Amino acid sequence: MTGGSHARPPEPSGSEDAPSRLFRRTPHRPRGRWRLGTPLVIALCGALFVVSAANSGGTDLRPGRYTDLAALVKDEADETAELKERVADLNAEVDSLSRSISDRDVKRYQHKVAELEDPAGMVERIGPGVTVTLSDAPEDVINSTTGDIDPLLVHQQDIQAVVNALWTGGATAVTIAGQRIVSTTGIRCEGNSVQLQGVPYPQPYVIQAVGPQSGLLMALEEDGYVSAYREDAEDPEISVGWELELEDEVRAPGFDGLRDLNYAVPLAAQGS
Repeated sequence: MTGGSHARPPEPSGSEDAPSRLFRRTPHRPRGRWRLGTPLVIALCGALFVVSAANSGGTDLRPGRYTDLAALVKDEADETAELKERVADLNAEVDSLSRSISDRDVKRYQHKVAELEDPAGMVERIGPGVTVTLSDAPEDVINSTTGDIDPLLVHQQDIQAVVNALWTGGATAVTIAGQRIVSTTGIRCEGNSVQLQGVPYPQPYVIQAVGPQSGLLMALEEDGYVSAYREDAEDPEISVGWELELEDEVRAPGFDGLRDLNYAVPLAAQGS
């Protein structure tokens, strides 16, 4: 997932002058060595088959091999959903234990935390807003191109540009694929999918925002990168997907992911 060319900002690429490949014929080998080596190779292959059969016990030596990207994404998302449910249960248990504490200082800090939950994105927001859907170009357009296909695909900078424009337009809550975006959310490309909080999501990418519709629309119109993306969407040779809809009601659930920050620790500090 890299940035495209055309109207969007160019990205560094490798050298265009690739070295030409020279045709080399495979040298002929003496027939005598081939006759002597054939029995040895056959015997070695037979031994490998016997060892493989013994180790497999009649089962596949390569279980769980994924050939379908969509299936892989779904399995990873299901596993993450189970872990998030476990985290939610543990957080509820922690909250219950915290409320049972009668210490005055603890109560004061709990009150401060409760005040910050809404601006931090932990509380559900519902209201009018917009929905922006980004998608790759149609299969026939991708298959028919003879050049760089990057402009035909949605990339993480495309998603980030839309999200940033929505914040600029006064959005009070933003979601991607139904997941609440907070200050610690990372948007990262992974193959043909985008990861949010470590969970992969395939295209199309549905971005929703709660906020004043006039401000959101104006911000999307005035953003230079978003405008370039929309020009690509209107170009029949690119046809990258863009859909914009006004919504009477957008529901942005509270963030329910991990709240801890991950950061690097110096090796010297680990031993202390």
